[in-house]
Amino acid sequence: MSTSPTPPEPSRILLATLTVLTVVSGMVDAVSYLGLGHVFTANMTGNIVLLGFAAAGAKGFSIAASLTSLGSFLLGAAVAGRMTLHVGSRRLWLVFAMAAEGGFTGVAAVVSAFNSGSVSTGWPRYAVIALLAFAMGVRNSTIRRLAVPEVTTTVLTMTLTGLAADSSLAGGHNPRIARRTSAIAAMLVGAFVGAELFLHQGATWPLAIVAAAVLVTGTLFAASRASRQLDA
Repeated sequence: MSTSPTPPEPSRILLATLTVLTVVSGMVDAVSYLGLGHVFTANMTGNIVLLGFAAAGAKGFSIAASLTSLGSFLLGAAVAGRMTLHVGSRRLWLVFAMAAEGGFTGVAAVVSAFNSGSVSTGWPRYAVIALLAFAMGVRNSTIRRLAVPEVTTTVLTMTLTGLAADSSLAGGHNPRIARRTSAIAAMLVGAFVGAELFLHQGATWPLAIVAAAVLVTGTLFAASRASRQLDA
């Protein structure tokens, strides 16, 4: 009886890159939720819940904003899915996704700057929602296909579940505990930094920092020899 080979452990440069993207997710959703009127652009699970709140008539929530985010996210995921059908390199998938995310987030920062850092109303709100959600759809589709265990960059529910269910307290052996805890810490740090920046500087600076961080990290990843492990 044959067994499928165990996939190789991801390189340190790949894990570091995905950790940066996890920090970025926290920052993006901090700006989205605090500055775009109670909507998420990275965490679509939360967005579905917020859509339910809005549909029930809860104050401060918007059906239109939630649907804009969901629709743009799905479009981005579809575009990335189509891209992977025509590009055989897993390394190029991630480089493309990060370039797209950095570019779309940069445009969102420009929209915010032209509106003095306030994007809570009118067309700037929906433009920024659509730009950020599309970028996150591209990224999530790509990360899903890369399938690095315990590192999704946007969702922590299963990470937290695994941390508890596989712990010594539950009779387990704490597999990948460092990777799991670092993902949780990265999201928390990103949310804190994003909220701090937004509350004191508005939306422009955190979005600009996110765009720069993603583009620089993507460039470093693309230039590293270790990144070629994805295509090994």
